[in-house]
Amino acid sequence: MSILDLLRRSPLFARFEQVLIEPRTPGAGLFVICDGSVVAEAHGKQRELGRGDVVGEISLLEEDGLRRARVVAKTPVTCLALGRTDFERLLSAEPEFAEAMRQLAREQLAELEGSS
Repeated sequence: MSILDLLRRSPLFARFEQVLIEPRTPGAGLFVICDGSVVAEAHGKQRELGRGDVVGEISLLEEDGLRRARVVAKTPVTCLALGRTDFERLLSAEPEFAEAMRQLAREQLAELEGSS
């Protein structure tokens, strides 16, 4: 099963101001934003994310498995969800995808922690 097939199985719709992710909670999956925008809040910083952006990946790649940011829908949002098990399967099967996700998580984590 391809990445797109896995993502297409799990559409998610969030209303304005709906919380998608809470910090310091175990990460069960990630979201790819298809339409609308969200705001990620961490360490007193806010970052707006939209179409094509990914949220929730850090908790799936870090050892503690915990969420780092609060993510709230700024507008109505359509996104695709990918659960931890499917994500881990993809990492094993697709080395290029795995490296791209690790790089994305490193960049996001550095930005959250203020070291970039």
